[in-house]
Amino acid sequence: MADFIMPSLGADMKEGLLVAWRVKPGDQVKHGDIIAEIETQKGLFEIEVFSTGVVGPLLVNPGPDKVPVGTVMTTISAGDELPSPARTSSEKRINISPAARRLADENHISIYDLKGSGPDGVIGLADVERVLTLAPPVAAPEVVKQTTDFKTGMRDAIAAAMSLSNREIPHYYLASDIDMSCALDWLEERNRQRSIRERLLPVVLPLKAVALALKKVPQLNAHWVDGKIQLKKDVHIGFAISLRGGGLLTPALHNVDQLSLDQLMAALSDLITRTRAGKLRGSEMTDAGITVTSLGDLGVRTVFGVIYPPQVGLVGLGRIAEQPWVEQGAVSARPVLTATLAADHRASDGHLGAQFLDAFTRILQEPAKL
Repeated sequence: MADFIMPSLGADMKEGLLVAWRVKPGDQVKHGDIIAEIETQKGLFEIEVFSTGVVGPLLVNPGPDKVPVGTVMTTISAGDELPSPARTSSEKRINISPAARRLADENHISIYDLKGSGPDGVIGLADVERVLTLAPPVAAPEVVKQTTDFKTGMRDAIAAAMSLSNREIPHYYLASDIDMSCALDWLEERNRQRSIRERLLPVVLPLKAVALALKKVPQLNAHWVDGKIQLKKDVHIGFAISLRGGGLLTPALHNVDQLSLDQLMAALSDLITRTRAGKLRGSEMTDAGITVTSLGDLGVRTVFGVIYPPQVGLVGLGRIAEQPWVEQGAVSARPVLTATLAADHRASDGHLGAQFLDAFTRILQEPAKL
């Protein structure tokens, strides 16, 4: 049996508001199913379950009280039978069919008040239906929506996370200027053969390059937890997305190293749309091993980021602008991208950081291999 707890959707999260359950006691669930909707200062998130089995009693009601992170909200058992609620040793075991238990739970009838008419006193559907004919079911508790000012609440959450980052993470910074001539020429040629809707944006090239560079320097694809580095097996990259009403979220693009550029473009578009519509999953807020923030579209040349704990690195992308470039004694104008790395000195050092930026640069010089 596994506990389903109030999840932590970020280093700054201490509690959350249960807005709604997506399941009932007795429901069968599998890994990845949406089980609940949780609201935090950063918005409303769909929460997946990471166990396969049967949902037990729902131990927490939707709103208005916030629930501390780590609180057990229900259980997931491996069998077909719905687990009985916790009881003292003096209480007798309740023998009830799964269908009868579901009907009782749906109508908020205590199974301890039921009398079974089946063999050995087993409570069946007819016993629950008999009670329903005598008294109307109790109305379900009203779901109370959070009334937080999200613009203010999100700024508070960002402030808490960034304060924690600056207080506890010893940052170091590296920067590299990258000639983007080959990459942009290749991209222009590829986009020329496509409709406007099918074209790739330049940002997908450095995103894919970050993923491939992490395969060469895996120490930057990690979390720092309890004084130790925990390397991430999968390459999930957080991408900073500004919200129309103000604020910022950095949900994860999953398995970026395994995606083609077309798949990555589609995944990025989908992620931006769902982020701004408030339709993110909880895992998308916790899975990233590193974050990429791109501010080039706003004219920023160099970005020095602040690491989002427990991650150990952040890549900043500025605008691609023409600059003088010297190669073999000749000066020419080249489109140049300034990329920066902010890294946690507890998890890596400048030598590893430089290896990462070198790998990132080399990968971008061979765009056809992306």
